[in-house]
Amino acid sequence: MLAGSCLAFGLAAVPFAAAADKGRVNIPYVEWADAVASTNVMRVVLEEAGYDVRTTSVSAAAMWQSVATGDQDVFVAAWLPTTHASYVEEVGDRVEDLGPNLEGTRIGMMVPTYVEIDSIDELNDNAARFGRQIIGIDPGAGIMSTTETVIDEYDLNLRLVEGSDATMTGVLSNAIRTDDWVVVTGWTPHWKEGRWDLKYLEDSKGVFGGEEAIHTVVRTGLKDDMPEAYAILDNFQWTTDQVADLMVMNEEGGDPYENAKKWVEQNRDVVDAWLQ
Repeated sequence: MLAGSCLAFGLAAVPFAAAADKGRVNIPYVEWADAVASTNVMRVVLEEAGYDVRTTSVSAAAMWQSVATGDQDVFVAAWLPTTHASYVEEVGDRVEDLGPNLEGTRIGMMVPTYVEIDSIDELNDNAARFGRQIIGIDPGAGIMSTTETVIDEYDLNLRLVEGSDATMTGVLSNAIRTDDWVVVTGWTPHWKEGRWDLKYLEDSKGVFGGEEAIHTVVRTGLKDDMPEAYAILDNFQWTTDQVADLMVMNEEGGDPYENAKKWVEQNRDVVDAWLQ
């Protein structure tokens, strides 16, 4: 991180309308709760610094590929080292990893706490109670390919159902309403952990990996083309509690971009640290 660079952007003092146009920054993202939150926060901060920011919702594979080819500039949703390992293997030499913007994350299978099992090893014996399904998200997400590996490694008699973050949480909500058993692909941070009592199933084989971090990844050459934007992105780092606050705002309603503006105004001390 560029903790020692001095960036006199005067973000809090310069109105958005008066900011100079310093060029366009293109940010692809996936419709995951954490990615929506972080992408919109970066959009607000970079716009206030004088950049024209365009965000585009894509698949995880397209997110990596578009930055690797230089068609897009940056994304702030790389789950490493495990979840997006296949993308790093494919295009890692054509992008620049600026390091973690959020630490303390993880992935795995989650169930409501009232479900009377605690490990993946117990799923087969209770497959019927789960409808022989694991409720997943979009097919391009790293957690989906990892979950397929888990199914193979544990020889599970459950199939992984593709969908989206919204459909997964919808199924989860309906099951909890009737105290039904349900198992979903889960990750931290996510607003569902604040909404319901959930637990990760123990992964005795360690297929899901341990603690992960979410990284910022930029295209090659961004540092030379837009050094100020690069420095802001390099300094971007927040906590799971901070991103959770914004995710809850988004879940409660309103436009994620407008919510990000409110979050930035309420957390100027945090934003100022990204500008030092």
